[in-house]
Amino acid sequence: MTRMDRVVKGGRVYFGGRLQNADLWIRDGKIASLGGAHRAEETIDGRGKIVLPGAIDVHVHFRDPGYTFKEDWETGSTSAVAGGVTTVVDQPNTDPPTVDARSYRMKLDIAERRSVVDFGLNGGPGDVKRLAALGAAAIGEIFTYDHDDDGLQKILNETAKAGLLPTIHAEDREVIQENTEPLRDRREPELYSLARPNRAESRAIEKVLEMAERAHICHLSTSEGLDLIRAAKSKGRRVSCEVAPHHLIFTKRDWRRQGTFLKMNPPLRDFRDKDALWDGLRKGDVDVIASDHAPHLPEEKKDEIWDAPPGVPGVETMLPLMLVAVRSNLLSLDRLVDALSRRPAEIFGLASKGAIAVGKDADLAIIDPRAASEIRADRLHSGAEWTPYEGRRALFPAITVIRGEVVYSDGELFAKPGFGRNIPGPGRKNMARARSED
Repeated sequence: MTRMDRVVKGGRVYFGGRLQNADLWIRDGKIASLGGAHRAEETIDGRGKIVLPGAIDVHVHFRDPGYTFKEDWETGSTSAVAGGVTTVVDQPNTDPPTVDARSYRMKLDIAERRSVVDFGLNGGPGDVKRLAALGAAAIGEIFTYDHDDDGLQKILNETAKAGLLPTIHAEDREVIQENTEPLRDRREPELYSLARPNRAESRAIEKVLEMAERAHICHLSTSEGLDLIRAAKSKGRRVSCEVAPHHLIFTKRDWRRQGTFLKMNPPLRDFRDKDALWDGLRKGDVDVIASDHAPHLPEEKKDEIWDAPPGVPGVETMLPLMLVAVRSNLLSLDRLVDALSRRPAEIFGLASKGAIAVGKDADLAIIDPRAASEIRADRLHSGAEWTPYEGRRALFPAITVIRGEVVYSDGELFAKPGFGRNIPGPGRKNMARARSED
């Protein structure tokens, strides 16, 4: 009888493509056995609960360094684990932006001291070779509207040469400018969807597909964009994409209720796009669900439409909202696990993450399916202090486990800042050489 560190006992565990009654045994932070007779020093009570692989959110903005009045690594990562997210990939548009060795090391040092969740750090379009060597998870999100065609091509070429994945914020600058200028003197929030129409996204995706052999499209929002990605995949192209919960839940009609609080890039679309995104997600054409967690304070979001900052918080509510979608038959549990765990791990090279299987990190979201509740901002952990999902039904995890350690249980955080570990990207093996060149 093997001695184990912990056992999750009596739960229905998701492995082998379905929920199965099995005890999950943990040793040295890894899943050591599924079923079998062993002994454990500690028991996690899984009775009446389902045990899922921890969610991987490949698109968060934790605002640290530079904008810590909105969020920092401690509040952002606490919000993540409270929502069943066990690994995040942080974006580079902080202050300073993560575009060179100095800024990357600064952010890495902060995250290693403050994060309670495991993490990767994306590098921005700057010193791509050095960022790859230091361990950047990917390059991006690359905002296509910040670059002309030659500049974008150069970034994509450098990223490919460095062996990293380019992650793309796909909105075309010329289309945005053309549609925004006639509206500048008006203040109705719903105009923002007209200023950044569907064509802005599809045109940018077209350009990227012309320029790059491999790409990941962030926060897909349109049926036209989905059609382009489907066509590219059918031809064997190495393209993947993600959808954010806000584009699956809200449409342009919701401008009337929440106004500038729902300003985001890309903006809200219509029901046709929302239905297409759900269809793409169900069929697997949309690979990943990612929150695009972009916190701003309420007083900032109250500004008029052209000045309010774009983005909504969502890392803590992503899995809970999608579990309710599963219960409502909008999505299968298998596809949800695929989109929140397996595919993110595959696309971003997180080899130890993404599944409940022997040898993988014991990263778990343990859910009581009877414990649905209403989302309330005052119960959430983000520094943003508000949520666009106020009052919506959700299934929050009872327990979150990272590398075999209970980090969150029944509303209480057990991990200390600095528990989270960096997961370097594929260029990390060259780090010693990069340091020697400094």
